[in-house]
Amino acid sequence: MDHFLYRGGVLHAEDVALPEIAAAVGTPFYVYSAATLTRHFRLFDEALEGLDHLVCFAMKSNSNLAVIKLLGDLGAGMDVVSGGEYARARAAGIPGSRIVFSGVGKTADEMRQALTGGVRQFNVESEPELYRLDAVAREMGRRAPIALRVNPDVDARTHEKISTGRKEDKFGIPLARARAVYAVAAELSGIEVVGVDVHIGSQLTDLQPFAAAYAKVADLVVALRDDGHDIRRVDLGGGLGIPYERSNAAPPLPTDYGAMVREIFADLDVEVEIEPGRLISGNAGLLVSQVIYVKSGEDRDFLILDAAMNDLIRPAMYGAWHDIVPVAEPAAGSDRRPYDVVGPVCESGDTFAKSRPLPPLDEGDLVAFRSAGAYGAVMASEYNSRPLIPEVLVRDDHFAVIRPRPTFDEMLSRDTIPDWL
Repeated sequence: MDHFLYRGGVLHAEDVALPEIAAAVGTPFYVYSAATLTRHFRLFDEALEGLDHLVCFAMKSNSNLAVIKLLGDLGAGMDVVSGGEYARARAAGIPGSRIVFSGVGKTADEMRQALTGGVRQFNVESEPELYRLDAVAREMGRRAPIALRVNPDVDARTHEKISTGRKEDKFGIPLARARAVYAVAAELSGIEVVGVDVHIGSQLTDLQPFAAAYAKVADLVVALRDDGHDIRRVDLGGGLGIPYERSNAAPPLPTDYGAMVREIFADLDVEVEIEPGRLISGNAGLLVSQVIYVKSGEDRDFLILDAAMNDLIRPAMYGAWHDIVPVAEPAAGSDRRPYDVVGPVCESGDTFAKSRPLPPLDEGDLVAFRSAGAYGAVMASEYNSRPLIPEVLVRDDHFAVIRPRPTFDEMLSRDTIPDWL
């Protein structure tokens, strides 16, 4: 469910008509619904009711400060994967005690940054990282709380580029080596072992891979406790998918996911951490764009939009589907015709959809890409020297620009021409 509905023949974000935002900020732009973000976080929080738990929002899906603060004020923790994300979380008021630092390539500077500012735990992905973190922590006179990320060799059955729990993936420590690496960690004076971490991929639409991985984690917790380790937490990662194509079957609900987690871990007396990103922010956002031209080709018609692959790269990178809808509600039973929906970037890859059936559209019409709140703005670039587009947050009947569109002068000011040129 989201809060983007037609009212009076016009698509609204909560109680704000999208043409009103377009008139204020220009197109293209991202718009997020505070009500949807709130609802989706609470669905996860309530799904784990009865378990000691913390829902940590995966900031890689959407790292706007306003979004982070909104979720943090609801009690969310944050899952960060870089020093920049850590800085954003702290700037949005998230205490270090609610920040989990993940990622395969943490640098010594990032470790120092988190140890200085406070961190709930580091999810350690390799033995070299473990030794590096121990050295940094000892140098600072600290002990770094850690969970080792184990690789359970479970196929998440998702897109090749977002599957992370198979033995051939770069993530985590092989499950067969976990007990030996925990034994090493226990001997390091700069390390405090607190838990076990796993994350098998993103956009999963079936609970079975989760259950398979989590069962292995539960067995590992028992074995590690038998080895003398004080395992207090299990970090189960994120990955639950969203229905990008409304005509497809819906993925499992957070309530179903929560029931599965409770069945596996309720008797282990551990705190459960989960790190949803896409399911909280994905359907909470739209990308709104304007039709520049309707072009008739040799054997197809093109909708050329003012949004491009640099603004929303998922279709070009993953072949991802986003429902595309006109902002002006089409008449019931109106004819549809196939369009290739494309952007203005000088690459054939700048294509959002091929032969997509849509109502007839004209120059100047607005269209909205649904389910664009995750991995949209965060993956955007200034390719072709196109400015990053605005982000807007709506609550009830008012909206605020939470990231403005930079001017060309602001873009150019970041470059420097050496005085010897």
